[in-house]
Amino acid sequence: MKNGPRIVLTGFMGAGKTTVARALARLLGGRLVSLDDLVTQLEGRPPQALLDEEGEDHFRDAETRALRLALADASARVVDTGGGALTLERNRALVDEHGCVTVWLDAPFDLCWRRINADAAHTERPLARDRARARSLYEQRRAVYRLAALRVRVTPQRSAEDLAAEILRAARA
Repeated sequence: MKNGPRIVLTGFMGAGKTTVARALARLLGGRLVSLDDLVTQLEGRPPQALLDEEGEDHFRDAETRALRLALADASARVVDTGGGALTLERNRALVDEHGCVTVWLDAPFDLCWRRINADAAHTERPLARDRARARSLYEQRRAVYRLAALRVRVTPQRSAEDLAAEILRAARA
């Protein structure tokens, strides 16, 4: 753990993974890899286009390839996954093989939904285009999110920096 633990963030859309990942990378003095950005780079299209044009199976395969590359790069200290990446056992196994600490950003659904709707790119979230579908997906994924090594509660009052500091303290303990 040259610069501290390698951390992989999981949680539902709108939980704050990207923002917290940036704060964590600053604290660790290491590089952040956004899995969605890496998928876009490798596939030449963003995740929403892959999902819409090729389907979820194709997207998940691309996501696994991207995760494998991200984890092979030891300079990547923080990996920001999409909300469904760690729902696949093969991806959890990859993370475990690389000795990363998984962290679930546990945000209440209503907070996630508010953030999803406040996001100008809301239409770019094909798996959460309506509240009922998003809620169902949120409930389905919670069982897998619970498998993370650490669980951090997200509230509107807690800043990304506070959450990152809590994660780092717990990961180093």
